[in-house]
Amino acid sequence: MKVVVVGGTGLIGSQVVAMVRERGHEAVAASPSTGVDILTGEGLAEALKGAEVVVDVVNSPSFEAEAALDFFTRAARQMFEAEREAGVRHHVTLSIVGADQVPGYGYYRAKVAQEEAARGGGIPYSIVRATQFFEFIAPVMDMATQGTEVRLPPTRLRPIASAEVAAAVTEAALGEPSHGLRDIAGPEVHRLDHLGELTLAAKPDGRTVVSDETAGLFANMPDGALIGDDTTHLAPTRYEDWLKRH
Repeated sequence: MKVVVVGGTGLIGSQVVAMVRERGHEAVAASPSTGVDILTGEGLAEALKGAEVVVDVVNSPSFEAEAALDFFTRAARQMFEAEREAGVRHHVTLSIVGADQVPGYGYYRAKVAQEEAARGGGIPYSIVRATQFFEFIAPVMDMATQGTEVRLPPTRLRPIASAEVAAAVTEAALGEPSHGLRDIAGPEVHRLDHLGELTLAAKPDGRTVVSDETAGLFANMPDGALIGDDTTHLAPTRYEDWLKRH
């Protein structure tokens, strides 16, 4: 089976490509570096020749609301037109747990639009929603650093290792279309400011965490919106254990 991974050279996509190949299938990474421009469609038809499955793990280069919405909707138009012409039988989209519960955050509205495009694209589909990746915590801290202080809100998250996200996406891609959602998360709920403290305890660099409800990307999120519910599949890796290995 041929699987085309759009965004296949990124953090999740590169792991999905490797996992699909490990399972004995053909995997093609579609990205600008491999000659595919998802916004113009350049190179997409060629990449999709003979493909049965398309995995969409591409990400907007901007978190700004209008730019993200434009990116995801334009990319979806190109993908689904090319997929219908190529006879693709399954489309898998990676989205975010709770994206539809945070209407005030423009990037999440753009992800909801991406999900809606998958539902209406005319291709059997599966949507995997994941919580924030462990790998995302350090960059969030860097963006929130002022001098030696890291100002983070007490927003509750349930972060997950990217490898476990990639495994869930691979499982979806090699299975039958679900025509629905599957939520995945890490095993533990943490406040974001506490995640910062755990990070600096494992890798001290002179900074300290200051709890600030108004600071950063995750300020003023509805409580519990980003941690999933009783139907969410929980991956096994704990953040503190992951930190020890990275």
